Amino acid sequence: MPEQPERLGDGTRSVHAGRPPATAHTPSLPGPVFVSHYHLPGDATGPYMYGRDQNPTWTQLEEAITQLESPTEPAETVVFSSGMGAISSVLLAQARSGDTVVLPSDCYQTTRALQQRLESYGVRVRLAPTRGDGQLDALDGAKLLWIETPSNPELDVCDIRRLVDAAHDAGALVAVDNTLATPLGQRPLDLGADFSVASGTKALTGHGDLLLGYVTARDPGLAGSVRLWRKTVGAIPGPMEAWLAHRSLATLELRVDRQAANALALADALARRTEITGLRHPGLPADASYPVARRQMRRFGSVVSFVLPDKAHAERFLAALRLTGEATSFGSVLSTAERRARWGGDAVPEGFIRFSVGIENPDDIVADVLAALDTALQGGA
Repeated sequence: MPEQPERLGDGTRSVHAGRPPATAHTPSLPGPVFVSHYHLPGDATGPYMYGRDQNPTWTQLEEAITQLESPTEPAETVVFSSGMGAISSVLLAQARSGDTVVLPSDCYQTTRALQQRLESYGVRVRLAPTRGDGQLDALDGAKLLWIETPSNPELDVCDIRRLVDAAHDAGALVAVDNTLATPLGQRPLDLGADFSVASGTKALTGHGDLLLGYVTARDPGLAGSVRLWRKTVGAIPGPMEAWLAHRSLATLELRVDRQAANALALADALARRTEITGLRHPGLPADASYPVARRQMRRFGSVVSFVLPDKAHAERFLAALRLTGEATSFGSVLSTAERRARWGGDAVPEGFIRFSVGIENPDDIVADVLAALDTALQGGA
């Protein structure tokens, strides 16, 4: 990585992050290291001792993500086999019996599903909404505050700095799920958070072809605690997935810029449709979250959500899309959409649509969506 990365543009940092210095006749990004054990004579010391502990391919990816999440201050990243591997490592490694953890009541439903597991270990869990910094009122006596902003799937935004300051005053650590924003959209560590956590499955890698998660922390002890959790439970990424993720970072700025612009174009078009209610995108000036998002986010992400009149109407709309696949997850270069209520677990209407905007030409995305909306209306006539 060139010197003084904080002075480099996001695109330059994305391309060069974690790559070794240029050396004659060597690859710019070494290939994945497939190994379960290393030559280890004598005492069990050294950077690489066993394949579940560490891998050179992980190391390069971890350095790359660190340079994106924290370009100005030292930090450490630990990569995992999935986003939930990363999320559970923070929650389960930090909380002990008798502790209190504060979770968003509107966060990713599998994160909320950890409530039952935490409570089975004697941890008290409080739920409070993202909107309006609702978690502020739940911090008394807490050990850990978990923030998800923008929230998934409803796209509410909270004031990270305000919540972090209040949590630290109350003696709590703070973890921020940065999946929707990516480190090019916001940097939770710069806003005071103790952990920045994300599913790299989504926009970070952006091609819908791998599962990955990561945790970045400035405190070496906190980073070590999640690294030990990874080693103990074996939530390790494959070297091929780690290498593919690192390769994908080179286009991160290109992808997230195009997706953010496309998402805003789609949101603008949807705002003129009378059958749509509950339109949300944090980059839309009319959105309730826009004032806070504008202060703390540098890019507003690829997801737009909205509500169609009922389940049948939403299903007609999804079936009529031609360029957009019906799939869960988000952040891919391909546009996808789903009726989120089909999974249960989220407090959203039956006609709630989570739309992940890809990198296709914006006019084509908008035309496809508007045509599908017209078809859905006609089917209901």
